[in-house]
Amino acid sequence: MRLKKSFQLALNFLFHSKLRSWLTILGIVIGIAAVVSIISISQGAQQQLKDRLGGLGADVLTVSPGIERAKGFGFGGENQGNNAATSSTAKNLTEKDIVVIKSISNVKEVMGEVSANADISYSAKTAKNQRITGVDVSTWKDITTETLASGRFLTTGDTSSVVIGNRVATTLFGKAVPLNSKIIIAGKSFNVVGITQEGSSIYIPISTARTTLADVGNNEFNSISVKITDVSLSNQTVTDITNKLMLSRGILNQNKIDFSISNPATMQATIQATMNTMTLFLGAIAAISLIVGAIGIANSMFTAVLEKTKDIGIMKSIGAKNIDILLVFLFNSGLIGLVGGIGGIVLGTFSSTAISSLGGVQASGGGRGFLGGLGSTTLVTPQLIIGALLFSILIGMISGVIPAYRASKLNPVDALRYE
Repeated sequence: MRLKKSFQLALNFLFHSKLRSWLTILGIVIGIAAVVSIISISQGAQQQLKDRLGGLGADVLTVSPGIERAKGFGFGGENQGNNAATSSTAKNLTEKDIVVIKSISNVKEVMGEVSANADISYSAKTAKNQRITGVDVSTWKDITTETLASGRFLTTGDTSSVVIGNRVATTLFGKAVPLNSKIIIAGKSFNVVGITQEGSSIYIPISTARTTLADVGNNEFNSISVKITDVSLSNQTVTDITNKLMLSRGILNQNKIDFSISNPATMQATIQATMNTMTLFLGAIAAISLIVGAIGIANSMFTAVLEKTKDIGIMKSIGAKNIDILLVFLFNSGLIGLVGGIGGIVLGTFSSTAISSLGGVQASGGGRGFLGGLGSTTLVTPQLIIGALLFSILIGMISGVIPAYRASKLNPVDALRYE
C-alpha cells in the first residue's frame, strides 16, 4: 500500500469520525490556543519592554541625591526620579561630583540637571505646577534618550527656548502648541523650538532654569545623567562611581551613602527574569491542557482500533502489510493533531489579541508605572505558528503510536471474526 493510499484512508477515518474524535480535537485546540496565547503575549511584552528600556537608554545611568531616590523610570521619556529627595540627610549634587564622575574610564558624557514645578501659560490658558527640567545644552543632545517629532534640540546660545513633550504640545492646553509659538513659564516667555515624540517633559537651558525657577539653587543639581561607553560594564561603572563619590564626599560606611545610582540594564535583567519565570509557569499550566488532549487522542485511537477491527482484517486479507496499517492509524492521529493545531493557532491568535486589547484599555486608564501597559501588545511570529503546528502534530502521532502498533499486529483471521 502506498503512502498516498494510507493517507487517504486516514483522512477518510477523520472525516467519518464520531463526535468523540471531534471532542478530542477540541481538547487539542484549547491546549494549543492556551500555549499560543501565553507565548505571543509574553513575546509582545518582552519586545515592548525592550523598546521601552531602549527608550530610557541602557547606556545612561542616573545619579540622584538621597539613598531613597532611585524610584525607577516611567515611559514616554519621562524621568520619574525627578521628585524631591526623601532622605533627610541627602546632600545636593554639585559640579564637584560631575568632575569626579568624568574621571571614570567608562564614562563618555556627564550632564547635570535641575528641575522644579512652575505654572505654564499658552493662549490665555494656564497649567499649574508642571515639571520643568533644566539641561546643559552643550551635552544634552548627546546624552538624552528623547527623540524629536519636529523641530530641534536645545543648542548653545539658546536662552529663551524650550523643548516640550508631545502631550504638552497636543493635550495640556486643550489645543495644539505648534513650533515657534510662545509659551510663558514662571512669568517668562519662551519660544518652542522642538517637540518630542512622547511624554510631557519640558526642557529649558539650565542657566535659564537657575534664574527662572524657584528653589533650584545656583550650583546644585537634582540629578546627574551619565552616558557610558560600554553597556556590558555598566555594573562595574556603577561600582566605580559609587566608590569615587564616597571618597569625594568623605563617606567611609556604605550605610552612610547619601546618593543613588539607577542602572536601566540591571532593571531590564531583573524584569526579564521575572517575565521568563511567569511565562514558564503559565506555559506549564497550558501544557496540562495538551497532556489532557494527548490522553484524549490515545483513548480515541484505541477505541477507533476496536471499531475498525473488522476493517483491519479485510485490509490485511487483501494484501495490506503491518506497516501499512501502522501508517494509516499514525496518519489518522497526526491529522487529529494537525486539525487541533490549526484551530488552536486561530483561537490563540484571537485570544491573545483580545487580551492585549484589554491590557491597552487598562493602560490608557492611568497605568503609568514602569510596567504600566506592559502586555498591551502581542507578537505572533511565523516561528510560533510553525512550532505550534509541528508540536500539535507530534503530540497526535506520539499519542497514536501504541494504538497504531496494536492495530498493525492484529491477526487477520481474528480481526475478520471480531464482532
